[in-house]
Amino acid sequence: MSRSGYTLPVFACAAAVAALHWLRDRQPLILASLDLIEPSQIAEIPIEQVAGLSENTALAITRSDPGDNLDLTKDTPIWALVEWRGRDEGDGGDEGDEGDEGDEGDEEAVIIKGGEGIGRQLNADDKPAIYAYAQRLLQENLQRMLAPGEKITVTIILPQGRSLAVRTSNSAFGVVEGLSLLGTTGISQPLSTPDQLAVFRAELQNKASRFATLVFCIGENGLDLARKLGINPEQLVKTANWLGPMLVEADVLGVKEILLFGYHGKLMKLAGGIFHTHHYLADGRREILAAHCAIAGLKLPDIQAVFDSATAEAALTYLKSLDAATGSDWVSQVYSAIAETIDVRSKEYIQNHSQSSTGSTICGSILFDRDRKIIVKSKTAGLLMGKLC
Repeated sequence: MSRSGYTLPVFACAAAVAALHWLRDRQPLILASLDLIEPSQIAEIPIEQVAGLSENTALAITRSDPGDNLDLTKDTPIWALVEWRGRDEGDGGDEGDEGDEGDEGDEEAVIIKGGEGIGRQLNADDKPAIYAYAQRLLQENLQRMLAPGEKITVTIILPQGRSLAVRTSNSAFGVVEGLSLLGTTGISQPLSTPDQLAVFRAELQNKASRFATLVFCIGENGLDLARKLGINPEQLVKTANWLGPMLVEADVLGVKEILLFGYHGKLMKLAGGIFHTHHYLADGRREILAAHCAIAGLKLPDIQAVFDSATAEAALTYLKSLDAATGSDWVSQVYSAIAETIDVRSKEYIQNHSQSSTGSTICGSILFDRDRKIIVKSKTAGLLMGKLC
């Protein structure tokens, strides 16, 4: 049985708890206890080091343990710098209120900042990539430790974040110069192991018993965007990279309609018959894009440029620039063809791998870009969105 661990926000919060504890009691914690909120349970996180930097400032360090997961943050250190605001150490305690937070800083009991190694969101005014669950986790756990009127500033630092970020797809979603504190839960399930597939299947079984139409999202970006578009969260199913097995399971369970909703750099793999989308197993993105460009009628130099693009996002950018320069609509033509191919191949996959398949499950696909803007909806997806929203 694979071992689960905790997500990055949990370790950031534990470090902050330990640093605040030192400020209050001048005693280092060995274990920091915190409420995960999602799920509702208490976690005890080992604290590697705690140090007081001044009368009003302390630093604590934890180390990421995501369990038996192919996670590049495994063993990376997470620092939390906590400082009192409004205390007696001159005016220095209040300086952290100035800048990005504006006048609201004086009203906030807990201000959360991103330090070195925390990514910046290019699509959100360069705000630190500390998302809703991490914000809530830090706010709720730290506010419980504060007396009325007490205020702190918390700066989360990932010393290795900048170097690790180049090995992720963060930049594809507009996050640069570091990692994200992303996630909707404190538990890090081993997404890349077969045990996790059982967890996803259990969720699918539950939702298939209540809905005939479901939305499959590969990751957190898809889940977040789908919610913002008004899709009922109860109809959203996270698949991670297990799209093939999940499609077959949905068909066996009698799901009639499936909307595949994902980042184009992942979802387009299905157009090439790749139904486990982890890059360790297979990656045919440039071949898929180049083939559809050729079929659409692009000239050879343009097909070569797409094929030579370092990422799917770079290829999309090239096609957009070509459209802007020539008045063409290659993005629409190429991606519409890819979306329709995904629908067809998904249906074929279900029929080929499901012994009990009746062939009645309908699939539609929506692909979005790094800015979380929808590039294309297949014809079937357009119909399904009409029902879902």
